[in-house]
Amino acid sequence: MNRRTFLPLLSAPLLPLDGAEHTPDWPQWRGPLRNGISTDSGLMKSWPSNGPPVVWSVTGLGDGYGSVSMKGDRLYVQGTQGSESVLFCLSRNEGKRLWSTALGRKLAQDRGGGPRATPTIDGDRVYALTENGDLACVNAANGGIIWRRNLPRDFGGSNPNWHYSESPLIDGDRLIITPGGPNATIAALEKATGKTIWTSKELSDPAGYSSCIPADVHGVRVYMTLTHNSAVGVRAEDGKLLWRYQPVANRVANVATPIFRDNRVFYTTAYGTGCALLELRPRGREVEARELYFSREMQNHHGGVVLIGDHLYGFSNAILTCLEFATGKVAWRDRSVGKGSLVAADGHLYLLGESNTVGLAEATPQGYREKGRFRIEDQGLPSWAHPVVCGGRLYIRNRGMLSCYNVRQT
Repeated sequence: MNRRTFLPLLSAPLLPLDGAEHTPDWPQWRGPLRNGISTDSGLMKSWPSNGPPVVWSVTGLGDGYGSVSMKGDRLYVQGTQGSESVLFCLSRNEGKRLWSTALGRKLAQDRGGGPRATPTIDGDRVYALTENGDLACVNAANGGIIWRRNLPRDFGGSNPNWHYSESPLIDGDRLIITPGGPNATIAALEKATGKTIWTSKELSDPAGYSSCIPADVHGVRVYMTLTHNSAVGVRAEDGKLLWRYQPVANRVANVATPIFRDNRVFYTTAYGTGCALLELRPRGREVEARELYFSREMQNHHGGVVLIGDHLYGFSNAILTCLEFATGKVAWRDRSVGKGSLVAADGHLYLLGESNTVGLAEATPQGYREKGRFRIEDQGLPSWAHPVVCGGRLYIRNRGMLSCYNVRQT
């Protein structure tokens, strides 16, 4: 276990989190419900010209594009040290490093090396996937490794061009992951031991860059994701393929996490492709999918979409777009902060442009209403890690730097 000193960059007087029993958690990719929506309220309605106040900022994370997860007074994020791909545990209140654990070897890439995933916290364990397909279950208190798997070695998976990027899904006693191997595009493991429960025997698609979501569809538990070739759904019980929809997959980089509501699922990709809404219908113990619409009005590269009320918000390539969920009709478009990622909280969109601009805008179908923006330091590569809003704080990871801002309304 490597314990090099973490370097604090900036530090304002510490603003304590709410009492531990009231502090919300952000235990996984895109938050508690895996939908990119924070439960926070009482946040700033606008920002000063230089942005919200910095609580703390640290460097030393190395390479990587993954976001953060949090539980109680601890924060987890992946990065690199030397030749290793690493999981870090930090103090949530001040950014102090508590421990780090090497999970596998670091990989380089022409668009930036290091891990792409966000750790998943479940009880007293943390689950993390590296860029090389090293999957580990780690003790949340001290970083001790409980079990390991490797997706290429154990499932015949092929590492995508820009490396494994999904964030593990915990569903009950299972961990769901996408190795992308022959008859093993998706796999369910025992979360306690890492033992394989099933693999998707009818699917041999290579892995995409998307993360799975769970849903109950007409009484059937289902996992949905984008592979390299398709938008798919498999039965949680045994991995049986329920639907496969190819028009929305671009076979270059299918990244965005699906959005599910009321027995409908929305998928979107970029590279000249678009988006689709599928209606999911019961068929005995199975589910079938029917296209409600396909549109080129939302071509989301990596930054994700959120569903608030009846409207979706996300970047269609470089243009922030508001789209009616049920019809695909565009409500508005705006250049905003340029191409980027987003998260929603307290009626607002928190935007991170890949060219180092952070923005705040109202989440309303009435039009784009910006409420503030500020610049962050250029780290030499695009700002691709998704922002997080939790416990009255905004977290921005930019390569080796992680900054925490106070966004509570005073």
